[in-house]
Amino acid sequence: MTAALLTGTPLAGRVAVVSGASSGIGAATALRLAELGAKVAVLARRKDKLDELAASISAAGGTVIAIPIDVTGREAVRDAAAEVAERLGTADLVVNNAGVQLISPITDLRQDDWQRQIDLNITGVMNVIGAFLPHLTAAGEAGRPADLITTSSIAATRVLEKFSVYSGTKAYISHLTRLLRVELGPKNIRVATIEPGMVDTELPSHVTDPDASALMEGLLTEIDPLQSADVAETVAFIAASPRHVNLTEITILPTAQAV
Repeated sequence: MTAALLTGTPLAGRVAVVSGASSGIGAATALRLAELGAKVAVLARRKDKLDELAASISAAGGTVIAIPIDVTGREAVRDAAAEVAERLGTADLVVNNAGVQLISPITDLRQDDWQRQIDLNITGVMNVIGAFLPHLTAAGEAGRPADLITTSSIAATRVLEKFSVYSGTKAYISHLTRLLRVELGPKNIRVATIEPGMVDTELPSHVTDPDASALMEGLLTEIDPLQSADVAETVAFIAASPRHVNLTEITILPTAQAV
């Protein structure tokens, strides 16, 4: 478990939205942001997992709402944004984290897996941006901190066998955030992306190719991987930085990971 770097409630008064919050990085990030004082809306498909997370945050004294949705549905995400505004206020911290990793050789032609990654990792990300950008714009105009933080991956820049489609979706995210900064920076909206290396989450269990799944599980045992809390602490550090400071791209790797 990571050592907590931030103390107190530097995010008090802020309204955070975390997609893909039912497990892994998303759940850890929601917990950490709430611990640091933010009111948090957690979004994901699995209602049971969201309810468990919300109960944990509430038990620790945090303010949270759980909204079970599939972010690939544009209208559902728009409705979620309206619910956040009504129940918590205007969101000024959006963690665009929902994603899936389904690696396999391109020659296997697993086109359903390709499409699922494109739908969630790209379309889902764009739906969250479309729904919550008006919130962030309003926060920036009001002189408040405004953060759009997206979870990418080192796969965005590394050449990794069997990762073609997944890596393509993450490269899209990493470059998108660079382009968004050109438009949104002048509006006082900070845009950042985090590119983690090997993280011990449930993502490897989603891999449908047996050889690829064994490869991922093997890596988790060969090195001391990142924990979700490590990435969550990085998100929190970005959000808690002074408003005029934008930590634009952060790569976070396990010490023992070479590539």
